[in-house]
Amino acid sequence: MKLQPPPYTSIEQQVRLALQEDVGSGDITAQLIPAERNSKARVITRQSGVFCGTAWVQEVFRQLDPGVKVELQVEDGQRLTPDQTLFTLEGSARALLTGERTALNFVQTLSATASRCREYVDLVAHTSVQLLDTRKTLPGLRLAQKYAITCGGGHNHRIGLYDAFLIKENHILAAGGIKAAVTAAHRIAPGRPVEVEVENLDELQQALDAGADWIMLDEFSMTDTQTAVQINAGRARLEASGGITRDNLVAVAETGVDCISLGTLTKDIQSLDLSMRLLG
Repeated sequence: MKLQPPPYTSIEQQVRLALQEDVGSGDITAQLIPAERNSKARVITRQSGVFCGTAWVQEVFRQLDPGVKVELQVEDGQRLTPDQTLFTLEGSARALLTGERTALNFVQTLSATASRCREYVDLVAHTSVQLLDTRKTLPGLRLAQKYAITCGGGHNHRIGLYDAFLIKENHILAAGGIKAAVTAAHRIAPGRPVEVEVENLDELQQALDAGADWIMLDEFSMTDTQTAVQINAGRARLEASGGITRDNLVAVAETGVDCISLGTLTKDIQSLDLSMRLLG
């Protein structure tokens, strides 16, 4: 299935704000170059990874100068090798240089997200577990990073506070208990997924009895996670979260949980090393 980027309006807004931040009242250095000069440029990666960002690159140069020709050499989700060409550009030299940093900022960040996700997905490929992102995303780039997660083979958790319930400790206390919170959630928005975060096996049983659709095991020990899988017996979707690192990821996946959510997929990333060079 072809991966679908966020709605165009989201990408257009992200790029517009990024260009405003960088270009401001105008790129004074680019004015050193004659306005009529055209150039070609090539963007490469200096390291391996997974590519993401085609729509953002295209939108950067569309907003700066629709006459710039962008030729993509890779697709979102494609694995990369060092020194591989990602895309070429042709058009106004001023536009190429003005848009360089903004375009590369999007690509290096989104490709880093996709690359980190693919690394973790590959580690648990022998299991049936799904790796999920969280809401620990860069402000303003929520949809972009969640798209990058899918490019890396991962899956999206809820997008925001509006599309699914996630009842945590403070919600439970304020609502009067797990059963009361789950009952109210089903009443408020029938059909919306209701997930409950639990901290021990007793709370797990309460969530199951209350009819939760999805249960997050928060920082469970390996033994308790295995027990939780047995108790659940497929009644609810079981998610492991908290305290999960690259070192224990495989062991958690092998317990039989349905999914694992990891904030590190979007917040602890290292930008891909990219370079743009004018070709004339």
